[in-house]
Amino acid sequence: SARRLRARFFAPPGPRPLFASLLAAMVPPPAKKQKTEDGEAAADAEKPAAAEEPKELEVDAPKCTKQKMKGAVEILVQDTTLNAMLCDSNRTLMSLAEGGMQHLLAGVRGSVGVTKGRYMFEVKILELANAAESVKGVPKHTLKVGFSTSASNLFAGDTAESICFESLGSVLHNKTRTKACPPFAVNKHSVLGVLLNLEPGPNANTISLFVDGVRASQPHALPDALKGKALHPCINYKNITAHVNFGPETICPLPFKCRMLQDAAQADIVVAKADAPADGKYEVVFPVGLPDEGTFDRLDQFLKKNPKHMEISERMIMDWVEKSGVPKSRTARTSNDKPEKGFGVKELDDDSIRRAVLAVAPMQGRHYVVMEIKRNLIEDDRKALLAQWPEAMFKRIADVAVGSPPPEYKAQVQKAVLEAKQQKAERAWELKKLEKLRQKKIAKQKKEAEKARQKALKLAKKKQEEAKKKMEEAKKKAEEAKKKKEEGEKEGE
Repeated sequence: SARRLRARFFAPPGPRPLFASLLAAMVPPPAKKQKTEDGEAAADAEKPAAAEEPKELEVDAPKCTKQKMKGAVEILVQDTTLNAMLCDSNRTLMSLAEGGMQHLLAGVRGSVGVTKGRYMFEVKILELANAAESVKGVPKHTLKVGFSTSASNLFAGDTAESICFESLGSVLHNKTRTKACPPFAVNKHSVLGVLLNLEPGPNANTISLFVDGVRASQPHALPDALKGKALHPCINYKNITAHVNFGPETICPLPFKCRMLQDAAQADIVVAKADAPADGKYEVVFPVGLPDEGTFDRLDQFLKKNPKHMEISERMIMDWVEKSGVPKSRTARTSNDKPEKGFGVKELDDDSIRRAVLAVAPMQGRHYVVMEIKRNLIEDDRKALLAQWPEAMFKRIADVAVGSPPPEYKAQVQKAVLEAKQQKAERAWELKKLEKLRQKKIAKQKKEAEKARQKALKLAKKKQEEAKKKMEEAKKKAEEAKKKKEEGEKEGE
């Protein structure tokens, strides 16, 4: 055809189609190459970038020109739990494991508190003891390391006055856990280093954990409750033998030079003193009173005034067991003197733990208050209890509650009753407020649901009308088409 002739004679000069196809087969088309390059670039872009390690902001400690601390960092008896056993100049930590003691946390606190500067201490695990019996769901071995004030109890992280790292990878403060690092195993020969930084700088007022000389956690900010206070090293452990190293040299050096607590400047610390009585005799107080006559209220008042006295009672033992991680008894407490236990562990439920505590306590030099309402009240039981506390070591005192209570006690009870009423009223108001909000929310939901239902009905009605209209239109068109067809057939005839 003319079109084909024009295409042949007026085609641009170049290779014939056969040669062109061969050439195209030999050389990959650039478009395809470009597509492949774009795909590779997209694949590279999709690959996740490797997470960069945070830069270490701690630097080498400068040479100290201040006067060094005098004496050694100690662990005083008053700053240990009853089951803690110290040896090797109080550097090796062990714990008792009889009579249910293997289920309890042991706690110790160092005598030196840091007020400024940057210092650390280490704990090396020497042995993991095999407990004869363990509680289901409770780790057999536990280790917590951190800092606390001298006013805190000996359970790290239990109050606002202490903070610690746990092997779960969390920081514990005031019974609240915060994720701080990946969990780490409590292994034999591991060395845990805890660094407290109170120096001005990017890591000011932080605490950090190192495992075998490697940073395990990023600097964790100290809670406001601990800022500006002297912070003492504290350790909790269970079924573990460990060595605590306060310095002056480290066991596992860190990536930067850091001074140990034993190498602290005197101006940066405060030192707790041993609570040794002048006459060599410690006090053991036996409150005597009638049941349900405010005896434990008087005990709380006494402990508030005399914080150096350690309470010995079944109430204290129950709290100790629960602080050690043993699940709380489901049985409601109806008595502080003889509370229902129900931990499901023979030695914790059959009074073995109480006997073990009473056997150990008189062997340690510290002040006690022994709260046994029934045994302190009955003469024969009281004599047997007194015999356990040697007169050569303890000044035995009976605190008898007779007659009208002093005005101070009355004021305390009235205050406690008023606070309880206030809390009850506030709780009732909060519940009423929550109920009001709940009812308001329910009413709003009902209104929205009714609105949605009406909207749905309206939409369904509209769709029905539209469907009906379409059907009528289709019917009308069909009738018109039929009519036209009939008219066309008539015209054809």
